Amino acid sequence: MTPPTKPLGLSPEHNHAADRRRRIIVQYDAMGNDMSPLTESVGEWLSHGFRYVDEPGSQIDSVFWDCAYGNYASYPSEVLPPSPHPAVRQWLEGGVDWMSVFVEQTHRRGLEAFWHHRIAEVDVGAAGLERDQTNPIKQAHPEWLLRTWWWQGLWNLSVAEVREFKVAVLRELAERYDFDGFQLDFARHVPVLPVGRQWELREHVTELTRLVRRMLLEVAAKRGRPLLLAAKVPRNFTNCRADGFDVETWVREGLVDLLTLGSRSFDVDVAAFRETLGPGVKLYPCIDDHHASDGYRNPPAEVFRGVATNWWQQGADGIVTFNWHAAPPEVYAAKGATPGPVSQQLAYHELGSPKTLAGKSKVFPVERRGGYPWAEGAFNQNADAQLPALLRYDGTPAAIALWCGERRDEAGIAEPSLTVRVTLSHAEPGDQVEATLNGQRLANPTTDHDWKDPQIPSPGQPARPSGGDGNYRVDPQQKLCLMTWTADPAAVKTGRNEVCLSVLRQAPHLCRQLCVEKVELHLGEQ
Repeated sequence: MTPPTKPLGLSPEHNHAADRRRRIIVQYDAMGNDMSPLTESVGEWLSHGFRYVDEPGSQIDSVFWDCAYGNYASYPSEVLPPSPHPAVRQWLEGGVDWMSVFVEQTHRRGLEAFWHHRIAEVDVGAAGLERDQTNPIKQAHPEWLLRTWWWQGLWNLSVAEVREFKVAVLRELAERYDFDGFQLDFARHVPVLPVGRQWELREHVTELTRLVRRMLLEVAAKRGRPLLLAAKVPRNFTNCRADGFDVETWVREGLVDLLTLGSRSFDVDVAAFRETLGPGVKLYPCIDDHHASDGYRNPPAEVFRGVATNWWQQGADGIVTFNWHAAPPEVYAAKGATPGPVSQQLAYHELGSPKTLAGKSKVFPVERRGGYPWAEGAFNQNADAQLPALLRYDGTPAAIALWCGERRDEAGIAEPSLTVRVTLSHAEPGDQVEATLNGQRLANPTTDHDWKDPQIPSPGQPARPSGGDGNYRVDPQQKLCLMTWTADPAAVKTGRNEVCLSVLRQAPHLCRQLCVEKVELHLGEQ
């Protein structure tokens, strides 16, 4: 069934608000940022917290405030226990309501302000993750919980009382603050339904979404202004199904206005969401640069450009950033905090439109698996990614799909240079690997057997979980091989391309199998 162009039963004002331009949405983790009101006064934070937003040419149109982690209140609340963080307690006791400040400052800039609610977050205390102290609500209601990888348990949405509790949390916020909308974040964390029965029990998640939608419409009617609803869901329909998220029903019933797609995934199937869901819902794929796509934390600007170009070409309505810095590197460095990469600053001026991406060099990467142990389910795992991939001894080609959203007639590069770059592990001098691009043989590669990539684990070393301090050190003993082929730009298709790699010859060695770690298409000037 094709969904309606606009959900039925919603006012013209509501639909107009849903159609608002959102080139870039910032999911702003104000609790976890290196410089936040947790570490300095609200006044000090205001001197830099909106720096990227305020830069001339910034394409940021919306801020989704991620400020409580779902289990404790960082604001005055009669539903949730107060945050145990001493800074939050100090503000509340001193009459400082930081959420009012955030919303007011966002609106002052003409931007949209959403509340971002983590449905099943781990419990965060005064010093980080709670390893000893039990959340009081979880302690009082063990029957509300799923016993899973997080020792305190995660909220079980198949329990009616949990759904009622979640609606009460959000109602209090909707009635207290002048938000433009709310986002239900199903990424942090899964599962939210009993493992092994997620799709069977999917109606319970849909019922929560219905309840939240009805509540927001009630509050909106009283205040005389729309309240939108967004949801953050996995990167493709297969993963949505695995975790129990029936997004087709949500859209068909008009329960959501916006969908944030994925979180740390490059290979977001925007095209399938657009084709299946129709134009009645806005689609915003997300780039997390902390729990980053494996092997690509703090990448160069060319990677951000390539990924965003792919999403725009498939029909995205905008881009979401998560776990990005809020100010230029020098501001963080001056305050003794960890600075972010310049590529993030540049991206806020480029990713929000195909026009500002045109004519710029790009890298189109292939997704890697791994790097996210904080889940029991599909969301954020990238478990169905193509890489790493083993090459067979017998020369059978390994076919790797690579998406390139750049149209040759819109690239804006007069004399484009195009290369296919493949990173291999376990390769030795004397090995011969053949590559084809869409059936066209690539010849005369350059080979670097001294290549290093600190974000790829050395052979025998475990993969590093995403997140942490981001300080990746080069292993001097690491032996990778970078192979680079020059390709004919005419051989590249807009959309899905196929790179085939095969072993022609291996230098003699017992039980040594080559592994493809990275595959990238580089587009730039000659």
